[in-house]
Amino acid sequence: LCLPELPATTQGINLNKLVKMSPVMFNDQNNELYLLFLFVSFIVLIAAYFFSVVFQLGEDTFNRAKLLNVGYTETIKDAEYDCFIFSDVDLIPMDDRNLYHCYDQPRHFAIAMDKFGFRLPYAGYFGGVSGLSKKQFLKINGFPNEYWGWGGEDDDIYNRITLNGMKVSRPDVRIGRYRMIKHERDKHNEPNPQRFSKIQNTKNTMRKDGISSLMYRVVSVKKYPLYTNISVEIGKPPPRPLKG
Repeated sequence: LCLPELPATTQGINLNKLVKMSPVMFNDQNNELYLLFLFVSFIVLIAAYFFSVVFQLGEDTFNRAKLLNVGYTETIKDAEYDCFIFSDVDLIPMDDRNLYHCYDQPRHFAIAMDKFGFRLPYAGYFGGVSGLSKKQFLKINGFPNEYWGWGGEDDDIYNRITLNGMKVSRPDVRIGRYRMIKHERDKHNEPNPQRFSKIQNTKNTMRKDGISSLMYRVVSVKKYPLYTNISVEIGKPPPRPLKG
């Protein structure tokens, strides 16, 4: 995807090839609505775009970060991209000044969601929508593969960024505003009880857990004019330790 020429005010932005990807459960009911909103939004935001939507097949626990690793790996098989935007499927940008491009530092776009009262919930938050250049993504070994269930993976990614000598950049809080499509949490996306201990151990795990250790099986790839659906099997979470 070749982006159009942007105004000179976009200093610090890498104007290269960009792909946007979202991880979803196979039976997610928000996908068509989300793509409709994003189709309109991207006409304003960057004028040219391409989506990859990664579907996790089966009934096992959801793994957001691993699906994003899959999206990266599968997307670069078709073309050479320089910039990757990783977005949850239920978030809609509210301000067309929030440009989806890669910057000199890893970018956190969704800093002010309606569910958090349009404020950043805490300084190390990196969830929702983020952007990394290919160089930045590979420097942190991609995202962790071992966060099964809700929570923790975005904090692990933030740790990877800072441990590798980078800083998170963000838009102004008035610009990085998002609304969330209302929905119930999927039954296969319960909170991960191990997330807090894993976050504390990022320094020891990030070199062996990430894009370098990614394993999955592609079941189908369906290409449409504006986006590609990638359906995959990503395995099962390890058994949780018995209590007591």
